[in-house]
Amino acid sequence: MRQILLFYCLTSLLVSCNTKKQNQKAEFKDVPASNLSGRELAITHCSRCHALVSPELLPKNSWQKVLPAMGHRMGIYSGGIRPDSLFNPKTGGEVVRAAGVYPETPVVAKEDWKKITQYYLANAPDSISPPLRKRPIRIGLKHFKYRESIFSHRPSLTTLVKILPDKRGIVFSDGKSRRNVLTFLTPDLRENYSMRLGATPIGFYEKSNELYLTTIGNGVFPTDNAHGAVHRLTTNGSAPGYQASATAIANLRRPVFVAYGDLNKDGHEDVVACEFGNETGQLAWYENNRRGGYEKRVLNEKPGAISAVIKDANNDGLLDVYVLMAQADEGVFLYENQGSGHFKEKRLLTFSPLNGSQHIELADFNKDGFDDIVYICGDNADKTPILKNYHGIYIFLNDGRNNFKQSYFYQLNGAYKAIVRDYDMDGDPDIAAISFFPDYLRYPEESFIYLENKGRLKFEDYSFAQSSKGRWIVMDAGDMDADGDIDLVLGSFVYFIPMGDTTGLGKKWLSDGPSLIVLENTAR
Repeated sequence: MRQILLFYCLTSLLVSCNTKKQNQKAEFKDVPASNLSGRELAITHCSRCHALVSPELLPKNSWQKVLPAMGHRMGIYSGGIRPDSLFNPKTGGEVVRAAGVYPETPVVAKEDWKKITQYYLANAPDSISPPLRKRPIRIGLKHFKYRESIFSHRPSLTTLVKILPDKRGIVFSDGKSRRNVLTFLTPDLRENYSMRLGATPIGFYEKSNELYLTTIGNGVFPTDNAHGAVHRLTTNGSAPGYQASATAIANLRRPVFVAYGDLNKDGHEDVVACEFGNETGQLAWYENNRRGGYEKRVLNEKPGAISAVIKDANNDGLLDVYVLMAQADEGVFLYENQGSGHFKEKRLLTFSPLNGSQHIELADFNKDGFDDIVYICGDNADKTPILKNYHGIYIFLNDGRNNFKQSYFYQLNGAYKAIVRDYDMDGDPDIAAISFFPDYLRYPEESFIYLENKGRLKFEDYSFAQSSKGRWIVMDAGDMDADGDIDLVLGSFVYFIPMGDTTGLGKKWLSDGPSLIVLENTAR
């Protein structure tokens, strides 16, 4: 017995020594250093994942937060060994580990990484002044009447708003944990009925007597868990509301946007799902199998898909897919339909990873018969929450061959979404936009901007006096009262209170902020 115990101890000691040697080897092993400069190394390594970022775009204290996170993606860790804390089990950490997002050993020499760090810190400014407006935003909307919902959740955590046609009112969802509710409002904005749900809804699509409801999981915050789904609901006979029918598509990785269209011309609508995820994710289209189910077809295996438009881009009779990617390699991509379920990817636009890309729309602004791209960027819920002068609304004109050139820019701090419609019914497209991260201290009216088209890419900007009554995160447009013009509904999400808030807005949102407001179009 003693000999067995002695053998066990010696074996354990040898294993322990070998393990320590292996750990030391893993900790100190390095790749050979280069003779390149810090800038050259940044071009070589940082540009592998995204467009190169100039040091001047962020102040030093922001780079001090960003660079360690970037180092992790190159296998550079302060303790020399990859920490388990990078893999949160509650948010899909094992998925991230399996995907190899964070290398176990360095992929760049530590001396080279020091050069990259020094390059950014040495060339970054100490501070960056917030953008200032050359002229004030006009207050007062000519063709809109402000209306506030009588029924609200407080604090409001609105994740979905939708105008129902035929004077049926509005539907909205509240995403508070354990309070996932889908509420139907009457045209006078009173509660008609509410449905309790097991997950947070973010997408609402009616078709005949069915409702396709997209849920993101339990809450809207970043995760790599595949807890999202598209649910099929049916009308509940003569009673108001819907009843659960089936899960049409399950195991979606944090879907933030879903679009519908017949991509293979078989007479049945297919689904394009922007599965943003977090560290992992994907863009996929789900082919309708005509038996009530869908077959997955992956278009892009990277995370960050956030907005999609299904439309025939080249007039060949097949529906193509425009997609905005908003994680690391940010840009607009066109998936050209080749027929028989095959698509060819074409990059249309590339953006900086600091842009905080949020949304795209298609509209013909110069009346040449070709769709132009409206691009919105302004997400500031990251490691660099400073006001940025390149956040706002962009228009890229189409040359007729799906090549796009920037032709207009409206600076809007924290721009989050825009909807292009002819709101004043004068024959050209106008733009209604919301901001989730405006400059509340100087320009709280940035919360909502209406850009009235004056022709030749000239716009006049307007807002309304009550624009800061909520923190708008979602918006929809539609003819709510069936009078022939386009109304707007804005939904408020007040989880994030502005950093260092001295305006008092945060307290007002928490106590009496509405879940939603309506801007009723009075053009007709």
